[in-house]
Amino acid sequence: MRIIAGQARGRRLFAPPGLHTRPTADRVREALFSVITPRLAGAGVLDAFAGSGALGLEALSRGAFSALLIERDASALKALRRNVENCSLPGAIILCADALRFLNHSKERYDIIFLDPPYGTGLLTRALAALLVGGALKAGGLIVAEAAAREDFCPPPGLVLVKKSVYGDTALYYLEGE
Repeated sequence: MRIIAGQARGRRLFAPPGLHTRPTADRVREALFSVITPRLAGAGVLDAFAGSGALGLEALSRGAFSALLIERDASALKALRRNVENCSLPGAIILCADALRFLNHSKERYDIIFLDPPYGTGLLTRALAALLVGGALKAGGLIVAEAAAREDFCPPPGLVLVKKSVYGDTALYYLEGE
């Protein structure tokens, strides 16, 4: 797994051992960023449930101004710290925290928010609800949510599904505020 494009193109990304963290596949990231690249220049990005940090670091490599990478799992944090150091991208900030709690009480607003919680846990629905309560999305901002393609997904009131893409067993949902 590597950074696909931009300033850190080709830099290797490390994933934590085991199956607890499921890094977004390169081809899925490539498709995702082909959709959102026009929004990246100077953007403030939040990568909740960051895992290895692949999404937030790819955004920084492609021109985002800053990326807050939230993770609480110890082995994922170790890989995340290693990836941030290895990519040497200014603007990467790691926060060891519970993503739901952060989203519920966020003081900052973000242009792009990545939500890639563990599949099948109900965390995506809870994260979207928390995000709406906390108001972390800037007006005109975009949420990119990743889930298992087999899971049912319905955006909560207050968010509009603008695009859905399926890549094998992975679904990407692009959401904007109403």
